[in-house]
Amino acid sequence: MHAYSEAYVDDVVENQGRLFDYFAQTYPNKSTEDFIVTYMKSKTRKSIDDSKAYVMTMDFEELWNYFYTTEDVDIKDGETIPGFIPDWIGEFYAYYQWFYNIPSSLIVEKIPVNYLIHAYPGLHDLDLELAVKKVGEY
Repeated sequence: MHAYSEAYVDDVVENQGRLFDYFAQTYPNKSTEDFIVTYMKSKTRKSIDDSKAYVMTMDFEELWNYFYTTEDVDIKDGETIPGFIPDWIGEFYAYYQWFYNIPSSLIVEKIPVNYLIHAYPGLHDLDLELAVKKVGEY
């Protein structure tokens, strides 16, 4: 059983991808990887896991503002993840969470950001559902 109604999936996937890309582009001296892990373990992301429509229907800018103002955000200095990779990782994690109905906080531990960075060349051209199935349920 999927995490929430299929009616929300495309928007959640797109907005999370855009959120991760926005962070990487806007904060080039902060660790994109640390941001992704922090976000995936946040109450904001848990609200999406729990099908809270108020958060699920936010666009990426609203989602960033909500996350930034409601969470204790302290992202480490570090390197940005380049190119289209942050967007794809955001989409991958959002779809994976929906498809397998597993808490986002666990996904980011079982499928680390670094793994997805290395898997990106082989997975990013696939249909997102196929990429999620290839990684499989941990």
